[in-house]
Amino acid sequence: MSEQIVKVEAQALQERPLRYFDFVMAAFVVVLLLSNVLGAGKRAEVELPVIGLWPFGAGILFFPLGYVLGDILTEVYGYARARRCIWAGFAAMLFMAFMSWVVVALPPAADWGGQANYEAVFGQVPRIVFASMVAFAFGEFANSLVLAKMKIWTEGKHLWTRTIGSTIVGQGVDSLIFYPLAFYGAPDWPVEAMLAVMLSQFLLKVGWEVLLTPVTYAVVGWLKRREGIDVYDEGTNFTPFRTKV
Repeated sequence: MSEQIVKVEAQALQERPLRYFDFVMAAFVVVLLLSNVLGAGKRAEVELPVIGLWPFGAGILFFPLGYVLGDILTEVYGYARARRCIWAGFAAMLFMAFMSWVVVALPPAADWGGQANYEAVFGQVPRIVFASMVAFAFGEFANSLVLAKMKIWTEGKHLWTRTIGSTIVGQGVDSLIFYPLAFYGAPDWPVEAMLAVMLSQFLLKVGWEVLLTPVTYAVVGWLKRREGIDVYDEGTNFTPFRTKV
């Protein structure tokens, strides 16, 4: 098994089979769906020294992994394949919203007493998923575009500048869009709390990216060696409105 890494332009890959692309894509979509279903709607608090109680969205614990995987996809496989994964995630979130609406709307059996709890947990999912889809699309495309462009500018050096720099842009866009669309005017989400959570979410996401940089380096290096390629998006069409690789 070759460990040699060959520099290639993204367009030269075409339909070349890749060993681990499907696995990274599946992980990306799974993290995206679960972080939005299980974490996005809950506002939690932690006691911080000096600062006191600090609110944050529970999804922050896992959602940033999606951006880490997005960085890995773009760095290893190029913008076009990352774009394909983003659209796959978008379609999965759309179906999740439709499925949650159908399941909640179905009339419960007369002897089943869980409808109220079910509605409390999943009744707000369509609004959250709509906000997530808009924020996700803008944020992920911004993240992937910045990383791909910076890879060319830096000639493939200093990966940490690309992962952190693209995350600052992508997560900034995501946070500015998601919380107002998802929670503005919602019960238990006063504006002050929403803004505090928005700020803390952005800072924590970027912080997560910084902390996970060694992991990103390890995964990116391992994938590049196993795939035998280092992809550069020179000549790539950066429009988000296509799925062709």
